[in-house]
Amino acid sequence: MIYPDPTSRSAELAKRAGRVYPGGTTRGQTYYTPYPIYVDHAEGCQVFDVDGTARTDFLNNYTVQFFGHSHPDIVAAVQHQAARGMCFTMPSELDIELAEMVLGRAASFEHLRFTNTGTEAVMHAIKGARAYTGKAKIAKCEGVYHGAYDYAEVSLDSNPQMWGQDRPQSVGHTHGVPEGVTSDVVVLPFNDVAASEKILEENAGDLAGVLFDVVPSRCGGIPASADYIKMLKAFTQAHDKVLILDEVVTWRLGYGGAQTLYGVEPDMTTLGKVIGGGMPIGAVAGREEVMRVFDSSAGKALCSHSGTFAGNPVTMAAGIAAMKLLTPEAIERLNGLGERARAGLREVFRRADVDGQVTGEGSLVLMHFSSEALGDYRSTWRAHTDRRAEMLEDLFRRLLNRGILFSTWGLGCLSTPMGEAEVDHLAEAVLASLNEMKEDNKKELAS
Repeated sequence: MIYPDPTSRSAELAKRAGRVYPGGTTRGQTYYTPYPIYVDHAEGCQVFDVDGTARTDFLNNYTVQFFGHSHPDIVAAVQHQAARGMCFTMPSELDIELAEMVLGRAASFEHLRFTNTGTEAVMHAIKGARAYTGKAKIAKCEGVYHGAYDYAEVSLDSNPQMWGQDRPQSVGHTHGVPEGVTSDVVVLPFNDVAASEKILEENAGDLAGVLFDVVPSRCGGIPASADYIKMLKAFTQAHDKVLILDEVVTWRLGYGGAQTLYGVEPDMTTLGKVIGGGMPIGAVAGREEVMRVFDSSAGKALCSHSGTFAGNPVTMAAGIAAMKLLTPEAIERLNGLGERARAGLREVFRRADVDGQVTGEGSLVLMHFSSEALGDYRSTWRAHTDRRAEMLEDLFRRLLNRGILFSTWGLGCLSTPMGEAEVDHLAEAVLASLNEMKEDNKKELAS
């Protein structure tokens, strides 16, 4: 199927969806114009749409599917548990087993609580930090995504009119965010040690903690510097604040997550995505002293945490199967394949003579139609605005017609069913698409 095709089954389903969903979708990131492609099934690294077209999945539900689709071990675990019970009002041995497997991965993990999503994990980590310190404010870096929670969304996509002169401003992500939310979030410039330290010190008396992602995609997929990491840890230790590391995405980078690769020593870590094997999941792990705020065994906890599906046995079964597969060898192999992908795409931009660059770490890949040095939110924002953003969406559509599923804003990731053939196919498809885009642009200018 050539996309878009108004006679396709996906186009028909999009019309049907428009009658039941505001905006035509129940999940914002799945929509793109003129209509989203609907999936029928998936296997390995291939997704098959309702019109029978197969594409190599380089998005993997936004970094969830580390092991691709329908891995037999995970499928068997889910089927076995589903037949024994979908959910209960009581805990099961499965949630203890998965917790033990996760806790054994990183030195900063002593206790853990499961949630249903990464967003919930971040929300409960923020609440826990407030309960532990008795303070209200949270610091986070400008432009960094931490899920769909008002406090975590502050300054997510602010534009230059909202940036402020001397320091990032606290700006609500959606219309109607109360002023009380934005006033309780202190915004830091990612990777700017001196400026961030000054802002933190000025707000030290009111801060509960710092929410941090060591390799944020919206800051170009460039890791935080060692000096920036050291400054954050020194500040939180000196002032008894909680350093919350968001590893919902970056946990795929190493056996013990990004924290073991970059020397981060968090007090709390939020997890999700890969630890659930494709099922909805989240978790907060951290030092026993801090995690004790969730303890309700002796009465009311300092920070209440419940959830109908937290520790759901089907999710736990999938997670156990996934964690058994998440070996150092599997991660190392996929990270090496990621480097091959980035190197191949850099060569593609050079051969096509297109202004662009490729960033990312491990099995994460990001493409940018800009050669400007990246490393913070503002430089990345400029690299993805106006015509450059349109070019990324154009590339996305052309890749669809060459058998590749990527994101509309340049993010991609790999899965274990992939090999060199799939990665090289990606490079070939991007090269053909870039050349086609250049030819179409010449024709447009000549007309």
